[in-house]
Amino acid sequence: MAARTALSNLRAGRNLGTASSSCLSSCVTSTLRHREFLARSQAKALSTSSPVQGNNVATSFEFLPSNELVTKPRQYGLTEIRGPYYTPVGQTYLKELLKDWGTYVDGIKFAGGSFSLMPKDRLKDLIELAHEHGCYVSTGGFIERVLASSAGDRTAIEKYLQACKDIGFDVVELSSGFLSIPAEDWAMLIELTAAYGLKPKPEIGIQWGAGGDASIEELEAEGTRDPGWLINRAKTFLQAGADMIMIESEGITENVREWRTDVISAITAALPKEKIMFEAADPKVFTYHIQNQGASANLFIDHSQIVQLACLRRGIWGTGSTFGRIVTFRN
Repeated sequence: MAARTALSNLRAGRNLGTASSSCLSSCVTSTLRHREFLARSQAKALSTSSPVQGNNVATSFEFLPSNELVTKPRQYGLTEIRGPYYTPVGQTYLKELLKDWGTYVDGIKFAGGSFSLMPKDRLKDLIELAHEHGCYVSTGGFIERVLASSAGDRTAIEKYLQACKDIGFDVVELSSGFLSIPAEDWAMLIELTAAYGLKPKPEIGIQWGAGGDASIEELEAEGTRDPGWLINRAKTFLQAGADMIMIESEGITENVREWRTDVISAITAALPKEKIMFEAADPKVFTYHIQNQGASANLFIDHSQIVQLACLRRGIWGTGSTFGRIVTFRN
């Protein structure tokens, strides 16, 4: 009887031990699977949130040839896109746009002083998001408003530049489409902007009163300047320390009956290609510049056009006049 009891207890112990071992094994397996899941999740989060800083994005179609472009940060072949103004581009929209197309975007420009209406924390978040994707952020030409409202008071200008620096802007566009300002004063503005650690970007055009979506008739009544006027000022401003010259499209390819291609030719012949950017917020206009300057032209476009321009630069698509004809040569 005692022997049978001992044998029964031994068997029970063995069963208990087997069950415990099975439970332990199951727990270990479950823990390992959980760790693997976390690792995969973290890797996925990093891959989707980290910006691509090069030109060659890993795609399923790498075997297809396309133009090789300079990688970011680029000195030429720049694409600057318009941010909030005609469309209220918010953080969610910009985040998704840059996640998919940030490789092809170099800069983001506010327009119409729209940044001055945004809550400080929201503006800062938008600028930081752009920086995370390797994009600079420009104020656009709002300094015209500051100059006009302050009669060019240095204190007001410096306060504006300091605020731009503090919030995180990289580029200050120095426009004067609506203003008459002496070239030497404009050059001093460039030097002052650079002294604040910001990149001065003068915007120059041949059209007086440009920048307000005026009609063709209104602009014709205002009259245009000689291309030599533009070129001489651009050279002066580059000597003063301008980082880039923005060429205003009004009077050249915007709000005109016929494009002033002679002005474009004069500008590209007289100024360093890497130091000029053409405003080209119309597919026909940026197509013309790519045709005539090549895929490495510096262009300012609307954010809605980034895919079309990227396809054109890489030579994978175009219109009847550009399909298969945009090429590059890289060592």
